[in-house]
Amino acid sequence: MSTPAFSRKGKERALEVAEEITPVITYRHLLTNKLGVMDPLRVIALCDLDAFYASAERVRLGVDPCKDAARSYDTWSDDAPPRREATPLAVQQWDGLIAVNYPARKFGISRMETVSEAKKKCPELVLVHVATYKEGEAEAGYWENPRVETHKVSLDYYRRESMKILNVHRECMHPGVEVEKASIDEAFFDFTIPVKQTILQRYPYLAQAPEDSPLGMDTPLPPPPPIDWDGKGNLVPTVATDTPSPTLGDASNPNEPQASEAVHPENEQVTHTPTWHDVALSIASEFMMVSRTEIKHRLGYTTSAGLARNKMLAKLVASYKKYDQQQKFVKSILRNEAIPGFLRPMPFQKIRFLGGKLGETIADELGATTVGDALDASLEEIQRRFGEESIWVYNILRGIDYSEVKERIATKSMQASKNLRPNATKLSEVTHWLRVLSSELSIRLLEAREHSSTLWPKTLVLHFKQVGEATRSKQAPFPFSKIITPDLILKPAEKLFKELMGGASFKIINISLAFAGLDSLETGQTGIEGFLSASTDPAVLKARSETPTGNLGKRKRVIDVDDEPMPEAHGDTSREVPATSFRCSRCNKAIPFSKAIMRLDSEARATAIEKMKAEHADFHVAQDVAREVVELSSDVEEIVVEKKKSTKSKAKQKEAKGIAKYFTVAPTGKKR
Repeated sequence: MSTPAFSRKGKERALEVAEEITPVITYRHLLTNKLGVMDPLRVIALCDLDAFYASAERVRLGVDPCKDAARSYDTWSDDAPPRREATPLAVQQWDGLIAVNYPARKFGISRMETVSEAKKKCPELVLVHVATYKEGEAEAGYWENPRVETHKVSLDYYRRESMKILNVHRECMHPGVEVEKASIDEAFFDFTIPVKQTILQRYPYLAQAPEDSPLGMDTPLPPPPPIDWDGKGNLVPTVATDTPSPTLGDASNPNEPQASEAVHPENEQVTHTPTWHDVALSIASEFMMVSRTEIKHRLGYTTSAGLARNKMLAKLVASYKKYDQQQKFVKSILRNEAIPGFLRPMPFQKIRFLGGKLGETIADELGATTVGDALDASLEEIQRRFGEESIWVYNILRGIDYSEVKERIATKSMQASKNLRPNATKLSEVTHWLRVLSSELSIRLLEAREHSSTLWPKTLVLHFKQVGEATRSKQAPFPFSKIITPDLILKPAEKLFKELMGGASFKIINISLAFAGLDSLETGQTGIEGFLSASTDPAVLKARSETPTGNLGKRKRVIDVDDEPMPEAHGDTSREVPATSFRCSRCNKAIPFSKAIMRLDSEARATAIEKMKAEHADFHVAQDVAREVVELSSDVEEIVVEKKKSTKSKAKQKEAKGIAKYFTVAPTGKKR
């Protein structure tokens, strides 16, 4: 019986980690056509857009990335000749910079600088203010002299461009590739299945295990042929060196130290024996180049990519020589044998979730600054200090990551928010911003419905925060309408605000509107229901009052928190049988009515039931909005230009145990 994982000690555990990083690959591994996070032929890529916001504005304005206009996009590749002088460009928000392209960074310009500071460093700098919403305009635009007091930042254009780019990726990819949008400018790709299929096409002698092998399907594959890496990308060296880690320097900032040119893959090719995982990486590199080139040709965007055995390593290696001395945007490849040398000199706080409070604690507790320093700690020591769940820290430090590449579930909410400077103290000021937020939500809903015509929110939610007070919120059902306009959102939003505030004075520092419960309406709801809700014909109004919405004809009934379940018929069906519960379509739970409610007369009972449903709906709305605040932080209000000072929370929170206490967001990406 084999020793359970991570129960081995000393040399056994070291051997176990080595087997994880450089496994023996068998016929069974190659011929299994299923995705698995422990598959030794697994190949993951991260592709990210270079200086995305600045690139998007360059594309919109038609600014050639190089002053050498004769250089065609058709010549672009990882081996393309060096570029000549390119146009320095930055995107500003109010008086600060939120995005800087690579040519501008050569002048020492960085994000968070003021416009005047940047202009002193580079008088030729092209400045573009991010699009904004303003009152009276249905869409965001590039207005002259936008002001924080009257305008609201819009990321709509960047979101649309991001979707175009992702669609080109999907169009160019093999159908077996799994795609996950990681952020507005990044996407992960799992090439494992098409890579295996390509290996079998190129090396058909691997299609079945040798008949005379006693191990059968578990027979190791024969040694692979030599690999021609020419044009495939930058190879991370397979040997540890005394030079800084390739990811020590931020590739986005040329002022930070980068990898030494002395560490060049060609210098160590003779000593490296190729593996079948290396073959898999080289094939995936070809696949990745197809979509990257197509994005450059069609849309004009340059991208960088990193390929490795898992998501964590792919993201880290994507920054390896991302923007090299040849002024090319390239892809980098991390072979299994290069993983230890790549990670050891790296500051461990650069790894996702190993920064912040946890990173500081690891540095203090273990006396470590790099991954290599932290490797001296045993699994038992790490778990003793940080809890049983910290086994993932032990794994990550060794390049082991089991997270999947998977399509994100469609968002269930949308939010538009504005920090008010100066604070709103008059109803007219609140109405101004509600109108601006309503315009943004209407445009985003229209765009979402272009991809899914039946998509519609169940609820509109208003949030606002006053000076020295906790955030207040109120929500209301959002009925379907065929025509989407800002006024459709503004009117109920104004009503919610007045209901919350009454006639009290206020000093609001932040206000937001959100759609919650975004989902597809069933067939008929957008047609007959929309007709009934808009009609003024007496006969239609009578039909609407007598027919439950969403239960027309013999179509399957949709039960929502606003619906009561149909009572089962027993005996005389002409007699109405009162319902004893309602079923929530969100959590699919039957919520029973209390005995006190059942004893009320029909009118009072109906009122009590509606209140009960509303309270239950509020629970789901709060969950939706809370999740969305974390996931769509780039869409909420503006990109922060000034670094905010940390403040202690006034409310005491329940202290988490183990490693969870070091996070506001869990390592899986979910809130605690």
